[in-house]
Amino acid sequence: MKTLIIVDKPPYGDWSGREALDMAFSLAAFDQPVSLLFVGGGVNWLRSGQNAENIKQKTVTRQLGAAAVFGIEEFLVDSEGLSAYGMAADALSADVICVEPGPDLYQQYQHIVCL
Repeated sequence: MKTLIIVDKPPYGDWSGREALDMAFSLAAFDQPVSLLFVGGGVNWLRSGQNAENIKQKTVTRQLGAAAVFGIEEFLVDSEGLSAYGMAADALSADVICVEPGPDLYQQYQHIVCL
């Protein structure tokens, strides 16, 4: 059963995005197919050149880099969300697939989680 975890919060200032990533890692570690979809402020998880030292947090780029080790199948990103934040898919910190969230995408998954 495929699971889609939606990350809609920025990477810093709110723990729900990190909890979503932890959930994805846990599912993938037990060989459950899981994909991450970054929408809204969540697209900032994929922004290149992040530096969180000033706010005394770790940069999320390393966490995303561990996704392949755990077996996370794919990173999906809302193409409209990228545009809204002035980002381009070819300048992101991870390999992503640009999508348009909606019924056509969601019907591919048996479980959809948004924290």
